[in-house]
Amino acid sequence: MNRKHVIGVDVGGTFTDVFVLDESTGKVEISKVPSTRGDQSVGFMAGIRAKVPDLASVATVVHGTTVGTNALLERKGAKTGVITTRGFRDVLEMRRRDRPTTWGLWGTFEPVVPRDLRLEVAERTLADGTIHTAVDLDQVRAAAKTLIEKGCEAVALIFVNAFANDANERAAAEALRAVWPNPHVSISTELLPEIREFERASTTALNAYLQPPVGSYLQRLENRLKEGGSDAQILIVQSNGGVMSVESARRRPVRTALSGPAAGVIACQAVAVAAGFPNVITCDMGGTSFDVSLISNGEAALAAQTSIDFGMVVRTPMIEIVTIGAGGGSIAGLDRGGLLQIGPESAGSDPGPVCYGKGNTRPTVTDANVVMGRIDAERPIGGGKNKLDVAAAKAAIETHVGMPLGLDVMAAAEAIIRVANARMAGAIRLVSIERGFDPRDFAIMPFGGGGSLHVSALMREVGLGRALVPRFPGVTSALGCVIADMRHDFVRTVNRVLDQIDMAALAQQAKDAAAEGGKLLDAAGVGFASRSVRLSLDMHYLGQTHTLSVPLEASEFTAKGVMAAFERAYEAAFGRTLKGVAAKVLNLRVAAIGHRPKFDLRTMAPTSTTMPTPRHRDVWMEGAWHKTAIYPRMELPVGAKIAGPAILEQPDTTILVEPGFAAQVDAFGNLIIERG
Repeated sequence: MNRKHVIGVDVGGTFTDVFVLDESTGKVEISKVPSTRGDQSVGFMAGIRAKVPDLASVATVVHGTTVGTNALLERKGAKTGVITTRGFRDVLEMRRRDRPTTWGLWGTFEPVVPRDLRLEVAERTLADGTIHTAVDLDQVRAAAKTLIEKGCEAVALIFVNAFANDANERAAAEALRAVWPNPHVSISTELLPEIREFERASTTALNAYLQPPVGSYLQRLENRLKEGGSDAQILIVQSNGGVMSVESARRRPVRTALSGPAAGVIACQAVAVAAGFPNVITCDMGGTSFDVSLISNGEAALAAQTSIDFGMVVRTPMIEIVTIGAGGGSIAGLDRGGLLQIGPESAGSDPGPVCYGKGNTRPTVTDANVVMGRIDAERPIGGGKNKLDVAAAKAAIETHVGMPLGLDVMAAAEAIIRVANARMAGAIRLVSIERGFDPRDFAIMPFGGGGSLHVSALMREVGLGRALVPRFPGVTSALGCVIADMRHDFVRTVNRVLDQIDMAALAQQAKDAAAEGGKLLDAAGVGFASRSVRLSLDMHYLGQTHTLSVPLEASEFTAKGVMAAFERAYEAAFGRTLKGVAAKVLNLRVAAIGHRPKFDLRTMAPTSTTMPTPRHRDVWMEGAWHKTAIYPRMELPVGAKIAGPAILEQPDTTILVEPGFAAQVDAFGNLIIERG
C-alpha cells in the first residue's frame, strides 16, 4: 500500500481547512470547506475527500480541533462528578474570589460540576507531604456509586495537597477505577501534580467534563476514516503547539483547548524563521475570532495557564494567545449607547454573513468587505459555487448601521471596517507594547481567511514596519498541524528556597520526567527525525507571588548555575535584579519533544516565471472608489513587485495592498508588504 499523504486539518467556527502534503513528490494541495457545527467530523471528512478521494493513500492525519473549546464555552460537556477531601468541595466555586465584572460587585458563576455532584471523603495530606489521615476507601467507593446513580458519565478525583504526596490519591484512584463503569476518570496528580489548589481542581474537573464528548468525537473520526478504507494514524494538536496521540487526547482532552490557534502560531514560527523574520506578531482572523500571538527571537511565548471563560481555568502549558471577537462573521451593530460595536457575537458558518444568503439579516465584517469591493462576490473564499449577495449585504448595513448613524451605505461599511481594525489593533498592542516590546521591531503576519484584507490598515494603525503574508494564509493552522512536533509536558512542585534544594535530587526528578516522556513518545508509534528535552524552573524572589519561567540546560543543575540563569531571565524581563534577596523554586518543568520529519518550505514557492496580466475593478478605500489591479496570487513569480492599490486573490483568502504600500514575492512564495 502506497501511503504517501500527510494531512493537516483545522476546524474553525466557519471553515474547515485542509493542508495535504504528498511526501513522495513534495506536492502541496489545500481545501477549504464549511464547518459542520452539529458534527465536526462531517466537515473534517469532506475537506479531506476534496483533495484525497483515495483515503488508503493517507499515512497520517494531524488535527487541530475546537470540540473541547466549544464544549467549555457552550457548557456542553458531560455530566461530571467530583470526589474530594472533606471540607474542600467548594474550591471550584470559590475560585480566586474574582468576579466577572471588575468594577462591580455583581455577576454570577456556575461551575461545570454542581454542588450536589461534588462529594467529600475522609483523607488529609499536609502541605509538607505528611499523611495526617489515610483515605477511607469505603467512602470513595460509596461516593462513586452515588455519582453513578445520579447519572454522571465522568468523575474527577481531587485531594488537597496531593501534589506533595500522592499516596492517598493513588489508593483512592485504584478503588475508584474498580467501580467506575467507563475510562472517564481524571486524577489530579496524574494530570497536574502541581501546587495551587484551585488551578489543579479546575483543570482536573474540566478534563473529566471533556472526556466523553472529545472521546466520542475522536471515535467518530477513527470510524469515518476506517469506513473510507484508511488506517491512517491520527495525531491531535495540543494547546502547547505540540501533537499527541489519540489515546493521550482521550485521557487528557483539556490539553486540546485552543489547539487550532496554537497550530497556526507554530506554522507562522516555522515560515517566519525560514524567511528571515525572527520577530513577528501573528494575527489569525477567522470567521469568529481574531487571535494574536507574539514570536520573539524565533520562539513563541508559552503561558502556564489560561481562562477559557470566566472561572474556567486550565493550567497546562499553552502558546500565549490573545483572542477577541472580531472575525469575518462578527456581527456589527449599535450598543445601548448608540455606539458602533463589532462582535463578540458571530454569524459563524450557519447562517453566516448576510451575503451568504442563508437567512442572516444582521451585517458582519465580511459583508462590509464585500460591499466595498474588497472581496469578489463572483469568487467566494473557499471555492463556494454560489455568488455572494451584495444587495442583501448593502441592505443589512444600511438598516442596522447606516440609518441609525445617519451614514450612507458606503460610509457605514467603512465605519464597520474601521471599528474592526481598531479592535484588532488594540489586541496587537496588548501582546507587544503593553509587554515591553516595540512593534516597530516586528513584522505582522496575518493569516486565516480574513487577516490579509486588513494587514495594511493594521500596519498603519500600530506602526508595524513590514508584513509577512504566508503562501496559504487561509489554511495556515492546517499547515501548522503538518509541521508540529510531538510534545509532552510534565511539572513537579519543588516549593523551596534555592539554597535548601538538593540539586542532585532535582536533577534526578528531571531525568525521571524525561524518561516518562520518552515512553509516551515510544508508545505513539511515530517515526521521529530526532528527540530533545527542554528543562525550566518556575522561580521568584522570596516574598514575591508571581513566578518567572527560567530555561535551563542540564549542565546548569547546580545552585550557582540556577541562580545565574534566574538573574539573567529576571533582568531580561524587568531590567534589574534584586541583589541580596533569596530566590525560590516553585516548580520544575520538563518537556519531552519528538521532532517529526520536516518538509522543505521552498516546495511551496511559485513555479511561474512570467507576470500575469491583472484585471481591474473599483474598490472602496479611504472614502473613495479606487481603480484597483486584481492579480491571481498563485501565478505571481518569485521577485514579483506590486504597488498598491492592488488585490491578490487565491482560493483560501484575499490580500489587500492599500495605496501607499507595496508588495514583493520572496523565495518561499511569501508576500512581503512594506510602506511605499
